[in-house]
Amino acid sequence: MALKYHRILLKVSGEALGGAKGTGFDEAVMRSICEGIKQAHQLGVQIGIVVGGGNFWRGRSSGAMERTLADKIGMLATVMNCLAVSDMLEQLGVQTEVLTSIVMPQVAPSFTRKDALQAMEAGKVVLFGGGTGNPFFSTDTATALRAVEVSADVMFKATMVDGVYDKDPHKYPDAKKYDTLTFTKVLEDQLQVMDGTAATLCRDNKLPILVFDLAKPENIALAVQGENVGTLVYEE
Repeated sequence: MALKYHRILLKVSGEALGGAKGTGFDEAVMRSICEGIKQAHQLGVQIGIVVGGGNFWRGRSSGAMERTLADKIGMLATVMNCLAVSDMLEQLGVQTEVLTSIVMPQVAPSFTRKDALQAMEAGKVVLFGGGTGNPFFSTDTATALRAVEVSADVMFKATMVDGVYDKDPHKYPDAKKYDTLTFTKVLEDQLQVMDGTAATLCRDNKLPILVFDLAKPENIALAVQGENVGTLVYEE
């Protein structure tokens, strides 16, 4: 089957790497996620990944600490996660490159658009650590930013639900799932897809977002082939 998307930017939450606990690393879950990434990579799609840091630290919820400092700790958590996912992918035979928004040459090279594109075009999965490098910006916004910078065809947001609903499907059995949505509706109805900064950035740059369930890692490969997976958010 032909590819619908040739270059994707995948957002993986830190909590997903923690499995049922939501903290630290669950090796089996992380391997399963990476096998899903490998399956998509083997189709020939170019893949960039932003990993959240919530399995170690959530800056905005740590009210006892000054916000900018808390966010810096969160940025470092994303770098740790990128290194861990990179190692797992390498174990599975997938070449990777970790790039960070924070200068830390002993850990990984700093992000530049040129280096990211060269690595992706060379067939490597590129992992972007450190968020945007600035406090007050979520990893959703970092994913949208990197996606626009590397001219990705789409942003994949892998979550723990199978798409976007009009209300929490875990609390309300009558919650309605959307197959497609516009950014305008997401912003006007304040649907919990991502923060407003990220949604606006995607809308303004005509970057579609596909929200799908990472509990089935094979969804990544299905989605790049155009299968009806999750909810597609786009601007008409």
